[in-house]
Amino acid sequence: MSTIVITGANRGIGLELAKQYKSRGDTVIAAVRKSSEELNNLGIDIHENVDVSDQASVLAFKRALGDITIDTLINNAGILTSEDMLDMDYDRIRRQFEVNTLGPLCVTHLLSQLMVRGSKVGIVSSRVGSMTDNGGGGNYGYRISKAAVNMAGKNLSIDLEPRGIAVFLLHPGYVATEMVNFSGPTPPETAAKGLIERMDTLTVEQTGSFWHAEGYELPW
Repeated sequence: MSTIVITGANRGIGLELAKQYKSRGDTVIAAVRKSSEELNNLGIDIHENVDVSDQASVLAFKRALGDITIDTLINNAGILTSEDMLDMDYDRIRRQFEVNTLGPLCVTHLLSQLMVRGSKVGIVSSRVGSMTDNGGGGNYGYRISKAAVNMAGKNLSIDLEPRGIAVFLLHPGYVATEMVNFSGPTPPETAAKGLIERMDTLTVEQTGSFWHAEGYELPW
């Protein structure tokens, strides 16, 4: 049995991750701004008022965890708005950077103090942050924030590797969640299953790599 911490677990992929980790017997800790009825019904440890973009909030969460050992941290919390050449809203872009990039960096930095050799960190990124894979443009804030979190994750992998802690960047697929008005073809259950498989099978020798939930490595 492992101790799993998941941010943004009140809905979508995060909720499904919590369900699947719980169902196999792991101890699941959910960090959310506000819980949901579905999350409450799981019977797991829920910490509300955790805003990953607020360092003080994340530090308070870390202190509330006490001296536990985290085996797996899944940085899942994120937001999406759409900007293009006709609607370049810099406040929205900035907010996505704060949540999608600085959030995982802050959470991993602080919670890594509760990790040991063999612990793993997963950062839910997106292939839209890939330079090589970008053939469509648009979605400026989301693309920029995910490209930046890929670099943050790579940096963290280098700095945490001497402690035996692995860091992986993960693309869940185009998932049918509220974030995309349920338009994605991949069910959250399938995406979560794939992400858990990646976290289970990837090793510290592969730290700092970028993976699709389906099991293949993605280009930067």
